[in-house]
Order: sequence, then structure tokens, then C-alpha cells
Amino acid sequence: MNAADLGLPVDVPSTALFTDQYELTMLQAALRAGTADRRSVFEVFTRRLPEGRRYGVLAGVGRVLDAVENFRFDPAVLGFLRERGIVDEPTLEWLARYRFSGDIWGYPEGEVYFPGSPVLRVEGSFAECVLLETVILSILNHDSAIAAAASRMSAAAGGRRLIEMGARRTHELAAVAASRAAYVGGFEATSDLAAGFRYGIPTVGTSAHAFTLLHDSERDAFRAQVETLGRGTTLLVDTYDVTEAVRTAVEVAGPELGAVRIDSGDLLLVAHRVRAQLDELGARDTRIVVTSDLDEYAIASLAAAPVDAYGVGTQLVTGSGHPTCSMVYKLVARAASADLKAPLVPVAKKSLGGKASVGGRKWAARRPDAHGIAEAEVVGTGPVPPELSEHQLLVELVKGGDVVAREPLEAARSRHITARGGLPMSAIQLSRGEPVLPTEYM
Repeated sequence: MNAADLGLPVDVPSTALFTDQYELTMLQAALRAGTADRRSVFEVFTRRLPEGRRYGVLAGVGRVLDAVENFRFDPAVLGFLRERGIVDEPTLEWLARYRFSGDIWGYPEGEVYFPGSPVLRVEGSFAECVLLETVILSILNHDSAIAAAASRMSAAAGGRRLIEMGARRTHELAAVAASRAAYVGGFEATSDLAAGFRYGIPTVGTSAHAFTLLHDSERDAFRAQVETLGRGTTLLVDTYDVTEAVRTAVEVAGPELGAVRIDSGDLLLVAHRVRAQLDELGARDTRIVVTSDLDEYAIASLAAAPVDAYGVGTQLVTGSGHPTCSMVYKLVARAASADLKAPLVPVAKKSLGGKASVGGRKWAARRPDAHGIAEAEVVGTGPVPPELSEHQLLVELVKGGDVVAREPLEAARSRHITARGGLPMSAIQLSRGEPVLPTEYM
């Protein structure tokens, strides 16, 4: 259960200033030019995946829906804009009435994506859509980067338990979002209590080296922890000598000891030695948890080690070397005039240097091969071919300004497992390579 399920208050401040100033100056100019009300279509996509990544993972959709709902210019926000002279009075009057009333379609959270995938499509007047650009990109670029790293780590772990513990390695609010994204990508628990409170993610935690150092002996520290938390607790065994600590841990807790944690040294070698020692001491069911600057490559290197769970921090909350997905928010179609019946005209950026875009309101489908495994990401602007009609990816998220697709976080987590399982097996290889699926335009 999360905070809302428990009926507890959850802070939901206005998201209106989570934006860049040029969104508001464009609005002011469009209002003056008479083009602000033109029906428009914006799409979110990435032109390429981070180097070496075979697929992307869409995360943050639920947070985007919350941000759109809370995008309100309250008196305090309007006062700030007026005091700074950022926009004129007619624009401030327009902002005071702002409520997004358009439609949003997108890939459901947890789905995988590829270069060119229209992961989000925002439709409405130019004025109401353009204001959402920065906050949408801020959420999706961060959360999707974390979820992609989490997914790779999950694949490398091969079913072993993964614990997110990176709160101390990033901004305190980013830590909560990172925990959520990691859960979507395959992690099972977090050390961050704010994430557990806000999103209902399972939380875990026992003790650090400071707790052992506080006591006069390691035995005293272990005894205090076991007496307080029970024999099923996890004891940290590498503060001093690992071999002696494991022996002491089993003497204090007995063979019912839940787990030991190793946070330093040659994890592969130490894990084998600790497993052998635990078995000799009769603690055959005691699990081994390893931490210490792990990433997907380190996790994969421990595949043959007798490890039961991994705790991951820094590399996870920084996207394992790729902290953003480079998603962009581009106008792809707009009406020929402010007339509500005016036809949509495709528009596209023609920049050099690989920054061009493809115009037109798009649909997307994932074509399977004869065995039901995905073989291509198909993106088009015309009619959807009949053979792809049952494989379309975009779903309606917001209709007429109202959220219509809010779902439990567990649904996104389960969806990702299914989506990743539908890709070719090479998708989970950690070797460098191109996207596992080509993107075909129709």
C-alpha cells in the first residue's frame, strides 16, 4: 500500500514552474500573433539509444500524469512571474485559467522502446501543449534512464534479488523517483523510506559499519542487532575480519541467521569462502548479500558466485553511465489555422547534424515474427496495416484533460518483464551493439 491508499497526506505542489522560461515567452508571442489556439500535436521520442544499449525502458508515465494534473499557476506562481516581468499581464491572465484540456497517448509504463518510438503524444492547442514540454522531458529522461539500467541489472542478476540503495548518491527528490523507476525495471525493494511511503515499494535495511564500530566488540554489535531484529536479520561481516565475523555471527544468531552482507573485497572470492564457511557451521539456509559499487557488469561477473541478493546504489541512480535518454519533445503537426475544423499539417525540423525529425501524427506497432518474438518497431503516419492492428503500442492516457489510465506500479513492473521477454535473446547481452530491433517508417 502507498500513502494515498492509507489515506495519508501526500504533498502535491504545483508543477507549473518545472519549466524553462522560453515556454512562457513562446506562449506570450503566440497569443499576440493569434496562433496560440492552433490545434497541435507534439511527440516525445529519442533519436538514438545510449551507446551500447539494445533497448530503452519507458518509466515515469505515472509521474507525468500527476505533473499534468498539478500544472496550475496559483497566485504565488503568478506573483513570481509578474515580479520578474517574465510575461505580460494578458499572458498572466491566460495562465491563471490554465488547465490542460487536451489528449495524451503513449506507450504504457514499463514498455520497451527504440529510436524513433513515439513514446508520448500530446494533443491540444499549441499554447496548452507547449507549456508541458520541460516537465514531461525532465521526468521521462530521468526515470527511463534509471529503469533501463535497472532492467539490464535485473537481466544480469538472473532471478536473484535486487535492492535499490542509492538515496545517498543523488538529490533527495531524485532518489525517490529513482527508486520508483528501479522497481519498474526489475528491482524488488528499496532502502529509501520516502519511496516506500509515496509509492508502496517494499523497504529493507538493517545496519551499517558504524553500528559495529559503536560497540566494544563485533560480538556485542551482532548480539544487539539479533536481540532487536531477530535471528532472520542480515549481519554485516566485513568491518574487521570476514572469517571471524561469520563465525561470530552464527554463534550469536545460530543456524537460523537470515543473511550476511559483504561490502568490500574480491566479492567473487569472498562469497565462495563465506558460503563454504556458513555450510560448515550448519547455516546452510543463511543467504549472502553483496554490495559495493555494483553495476550490471559486476553483477554478471558474479553469476557463478553463491550470492542470493545484490544491493546497488551509485551506478543505478546515475543510469549506469547514462543518466539521460536524450528524449525530445517536438511539434510534428499543427492545424492550418485556429479553426477547429482546419486540417492538420505535418511539420518537421530539418536541422543538420542528425537532429532532424519526422513530421506527422504517428502510430506505432511492434511486428512479431512467426515465433511471436518481436522483429521490428514500425512507426507510421497513415492507416495502420491490418496485420499490425493488434500489435499497436500507444494507449490513451489523458482524454479531454482527464487522466484515464492511472494504474498500480505493479502493473508497470509486470509489463516490463513481459515486454523484455518478447524481445530477441540478444537484447539482454551486455556486449556493445545496435538496438536489438530496427525502426521502420511507413
